[in-house]
Amino acid sequence: MDPVNWMAVIAAALASALVLWLFWRSKLPLWAYALALVPSAMLGHALARIGAEKLAAKPWLYFMQSGGLALAFVLPALWMLGLRGGAAKAAMVRDSAAFVLAYLAMGGVYWLLG
Repeated sequence: MDPVNWMAVIAAALASALVLWLFWRSKLPLWAYALALVPSAMLGHALARIGAEKLAAKPWLYFMQSGGLALAFVLPALWMLGLRGGAAKAAMVRDSAAFVLAYLAMGGVYWLLG
């Protein structure tokens, strides 16, 4: 396993928080955006386990990993909570797009700083 790139973890968290902020226009308290550090650290660990050599040979893995996390874990949880809470489907679609783009932004930052 390669070491985790902690500079990329922080930069990726900032990038994803920025994407979410752009979608929601500060509808959350500022500290809530700091929660982006958790999935960013998890993604950083997963990419370190894959290794720099394999990532250099297959750069699409950055986006497969980041987008896959959003599609496989975040969106189902978002939709289950939204449907249970009676959220409007249009808002759930917009939030889903926000999270997919936020996670892809994380993947992009890791790719750039990889």
